[in-house]
Amino acid sequence: MKKMTSICAGLLLLLSSSVFAEEHLTEALEHANTAAVHGEAGDTAILIEHAKAALEQVLEASIVAKGVAKNHLDAAAKELQESIELANLGHIGSATMHAKAAVKHIKISNKYIDSDVIIQKH
Repeated sequence: MKKMTSICAGLLLLLSSSVFAEEHLTEALEHANTAAVHGEAGDTAILIEHAKAALEQVLEASIVAKGVAKNHLDAAAKELQESIELANLGHIGSATMHAKAAVKHIKISNKYIDSDVIIQKH
């Protein structure tokens, strides 16, 4: 009986960790998109603000992600860091490009997180 309880608890933990990552990815995607939009508008301060918020959420999601999803989250984090650094240097065009690249990585990782949740439910 104890083994069955442990197995069920482990499965619930795995399932909840994927859901946990999805929540952070939703927030990260919103912030990264906002950073890119404001970068295109030339608003450096808002790009930096939202890129930092997106980075925080990506790092949180990366803690529980695995495999391909984690690789894309790590790449998104690097893109966001580069975006912040370039924006701080006044290179808004390049900063915007990196924010857009982060958006792509977040979207791809979200697809892999979603497929992990579907697999774990069966």
